[in-house]
Amino acid sequence: MTTLLPRVLAASILILVAFPAAQAATQVRAFQLRAEAGTTELTVDLQGGTERKVYTLDNPARVVIDLPKARLAKGVTVPAGKGVVKRLRVGSQPGQTLRLVLQLDSAQSPRSHFDAVGKGGRLIVSLGGARQAQPPVVQAVPAEAVLPSEPAQVQIPVSVPAVVPAQAGRDIVVAIDAGHGGTDPGAIGRHGTQEKDVTLAIARALARRVEAEPGMKAYLTRDGDYFVVLRDRIVKARNVKADLFVSVHADSVVNPDVGGSSVYVLSEKGATNEAARWLAERENAADLKGGVKLAKQGNQLASLLLDLTQTASIGSSMEAAERILSHLDHVGDVRKSQVQQAGFVVLKSPDIPSMLVETAYISNPNEESKLRTPGHQEAIANAIFSGLHDYFRRNPPDGTLYAQQKGRGTMIARATR
Repeated sequence: MTTLLPRVLAASILILVAFPAAQAATQVRAFQLRAEAGTTELTVDLQGGTERKVYTLDNPARVVIDLPKARLAKGVTVPAGKGVVKRLRVGSQPGQTLRLVLQLDSAQSPRSHFDAVGKGGRLIVSLGGARQAQPPVVQAVPAEAVLPSEPAQVQIPVSVPAVVPAQAGRDIVVAIDAGHGGTDPGAIGRHGTQEKDVTLAIARALARRVEAEPGMKAYLTRDGDYFVVLRDRIVKARNVKADLFVSVHADSVVNPDVGGSSVYVLSEKGATNEAARWLAERENAADLKGGVKLAKQGNQLASLLLDLTQTASIGSSMEAAERILSHLDHVGDVRKSQVQQAGFVVLKSPDIPSMLVETAYISNPNEESKLRTPGHQEAIANAIFSGLHDYFRRNPPDGTLYAQQKGRGTMIARATR
């Protein structure tokens, strides 16, 4: 089990003990975004108690707020950007966590506090003004005003030893899956454009871009007009020990006016169903990343290991998908501004972060015309690559050139086309 933990847990973990239990039905009732006197302030109105984790991401600059066991109340609207906040996005994460992402026009150090009111209160996050560098914050938001007799929160840092594979300095492997193929044309546009042709062209362009990057290597699940069974695409990615799997598609609906791109990761329900299948077939299952064979474990331990791995994989998938979605927003319209979750079969590898990119709607005549052009295909491929590059710069897999460069504090030069 120790060999798997570094793959699914952070190098430093904060354990919270002895604080009031969070309520399971916490609701976010409203958002308010204000900007004045050089300070931008986000107020989140909460009903019930939860915890919060506030941290920053770069390229582009963002502040992320995770609220475990929280959900949006019906009818809540997300305000438009204001002050240093260009955009506010809200989406669900594994474990019933509600994630708020503030995209900024420049790097900022967030300051947050909670004003308790009855059984809820207001979470206030301030940006700008008096700045003070802060580490990621994990604090308890009480369900009620904390009484003096209640125990205080304690944070205990726990170190997890890093495991570096022997093949130090290896390339990051990106498995690129061109949707459909062969006897399965996929969706067909009004002018006869077949999805299988568009996805293969974009996948090849993405593969070329990945191959041009020092420290990265591409693998195509299909590199021609032939059909590959969905589960075989997962097997192919696992056989080459892929660090990430991205499936390229072009969406289609009856209404020709609908357009824009979207990105999907595996849903929790899909993960649960897939876990049952993996456990049932574990005698024939390959090793999980980290070197643990399910077949050698008892039912309870095997289930725990698989659950840990899948939870970490979905979380990594979500972060990478968010980065890709932000770059796709610069190429064309985005149909769904938050990463979506669904039970697509090709996303069900338990230990490889995976996502499905709906590049555009081939049923929309304007987007169909764009999808046919090499220039637009390249633009989509570059947007996907930029998102992947951002993700791996921040989260380099152990033993890779990216991990070595990050450890030395040096930059990896990006190849130009």
